[in-house]
Amino acid sequence: MDTLTFTVPCLFGLEGLAANELRRLGLEGVQAENGRVRFTGGWDAMATANVCLRTGERVLLLLGRFPADSFEALFQGVLACPLEQFIPRNGVFPVKGHCLDSQLHSVPDCQAIVKKAAARRLGQAYQLGWLPEDGATYQLQFSIMKDVCELYLDTSGVPLYKRGYRADAGAAPLRETLAAAIVQLSHYRGRELFLDPFCGSGTLCIEAAWIARNRAPGLTRRFAAERWDCAGEASFRAVREAAKAREFHGDYTILGSDIDPEAVALARANAQKAGVEHLVRFERADALRRDYPAQGILCANPPYGERMLEQQQARELMRQFGRRMAGLKDGWRMYLISSDEQFESAFGRRADKKRKLYNGMLKCNLHMYGERGRT
Repeated sequence: MDTLTFTVPCLFGLEGLAANELRRLGLEGVQAENGRVRFTGGWDAMATANVCLRTGERVLLLLGRFPADSFEALFQGVLACPLEQFIPRNGVFPVKGHCLDSQLHSVPDCQAIVKKAAARRLGQAYQLGWLPEDGATYQLQFSIMKDVCELYLDTSGVPLYKRGYRADAGAAPLRETLAAAIVQLSHYRGRELFLDPFCGSGTLCIEAAWIARNRAPGLTRRFAAERWDCAGEASFRAVREAAKAREFHGDYTILGSDIDPEAVALARANAQKAGVEHLVRFERADALRRDYPAQGILCANPPYGERMLEQQQARELMRQFGRRMAGLKDGWRMYLISSDEQFESAFGRRADKKRKLYNGMLKCNLHMYGERGRT
């Protein structure tokens, strides 16, 4: 089999982290770009990225890249892609995509053109006038940017950030991939106390437990490519077995608390679904009044409100929280994410470092405290 090229879309700001993860996983040809990371390899590499990557959104197989400044150019470009190498005669091939800064800007029209060209290519390859589309799903995805189209097959299916443990995210959800990135940026490795005093549905604590344990986030979920004739289950089975063998089985101190008892109950339920209920302790507590040990790592997604009154209340909460933590600052490294541009003013301290991140489309800053001297 020829070497394949894969693209991993990721939240803006996480490209470097995702690239480093892929390199640590032993994958080749890793290159970070704006909003995505590329790598090369075979089906084993694809399975490894799907099962083990913490900070990517999905894994896409690149089928072709070509100019597309007109519908005819789009049609001919898709028609030239070797779809029959991957999509069988009965494969279901829905189409989705997006256009940006291009002469082709109607997504529904582009979807129709891509579908028509793909059907023509497959019909010719299989000598069929009508394609049954009653087998496994091979999701086609196109990206047209600045009049250049890239055509992909989505190997993941359900996005990678949907780990399977969080059916109900609660208020102000933090995407799992972003939570894992924050834990990675905190340099947490399971040795120190880890605390989230605004735990909500428990995502940061659960991702911390998986990182401490070195548990692959896709270990128990299914992926679209497992049902493909060209890829199949064998590669995924081998990757999962290897990932299980790499897990650690130590004891960790991971604490989450929230003032809302319903959030605490939800976090406990999510931890149980994630298989880490024995590693994480959730409790009801007010972040302003709870006891704090002398040192540890604190990661949190504190409330920051979208409406004016909510913002004022959130800033007052951060003023009080900043005062509460001021006496403990020398023993704690803190990583607080917020979309509020006035966060540092409210918190009462300038961050040692800041990193621009996105929670979906929401622009945020990760404020890092206790980072002086770290590289």
